[in-house]
Amino acid sequence: MADSREKDPKLADAADPGATPRGEQPETAGAADPGVRGEQQRGGPPAPEAPAPTAEPEAEQPAKPPRQGKQDKQQKKDKKGKQGPEGKERPAAEPEGPPPEPAPRPRLLEHYEQRVRAKLAQQFGLGNAHEVPKLVKIVLNVGMGDAPKNPKGLEAATAELAAITGQHPVVTRAKKAIANFNLREGMAIGCAVTLRGARMYEFLDRFITIAVPRMRDFRGLSPDSFDGRGNYTIGIKEQMIFPEIDYDKVEKIHGMDITVVTSAGRDDTARALLRELGMPFRG
Repeated sequence: MADSREKDPKLADAADPGATPRGEQPETAGAADPGVRGEQQRGGPPAPEAPAPTAEPEAEQPAKPPRQGKQDKQQKKDKKGKQGPEGKERPAAEPEGPPPEPAPRPRLLEHYEQRVRAKLAQQFGLGNAHEVPKLVKIVLNVGMGDAPKNPKGLEAATAELAAITGQHPVVTRAKKAIANFNLREGMAIGCAVTLRGARMYEFLDRFITIAVPRMRDFRGLSPDSFDGRGNYTIGIKEQMIFPEIDYDKVEKIHGMDITVVTSAGRDDTARALLRELGMPFRG
């Protein structure tokens, strides 16, 4: 057997597991370093083997903190808001004096709750407190027929109505086109204001006590101007009766319609309500 292995080199290579595969050169210690290889060829002492490099342990990366999405964004916004345009922090705003006191309740509203409500319930035999009629809203409407030709007149009427009511009016527009009036759909033709709550009672109090007695040749309001559902409408020819209007700034005298809407479904209960509130009816 030994003779057969020596004769056949293939079998000898297969039998030696530590042999180097064919086509590859064996690695030697001097192959990596040419200086060491030269020393060995000269017959010098063999160079000591270099210690194998030890793998350094990888540094553990610190765990990332959890994201604070909305809180961080909100904090950044707050910081930006505190900083001025040049990156400087703005000084904190100091409160200017004591907080404002709440406005007192309207005088006419207290009069209605203390006297008028009980009197109406007894007069009409109303057992439920919700059946007693009350004010819902007051609508003031100013129509300006020449508004398309004179837009400044509409602006003046809007400013006067805002001064009278203390509320910014809305501009009313045409719902359809009328050729005979040279009117197109969407054109501004007037302004209107709807008052509710405390402003409604304040306006009605000023209207009854101050504006109505200043009417020219006043002999009382008509008691028949109800619409059958408990709503009362008054037509005014001049806006000069209101003390908020300055005579020197008036460009044109115009009238307005004032509609008092109540929760009463009948005219008799609505008439009694307005009479108790101080409306000066004729007769």
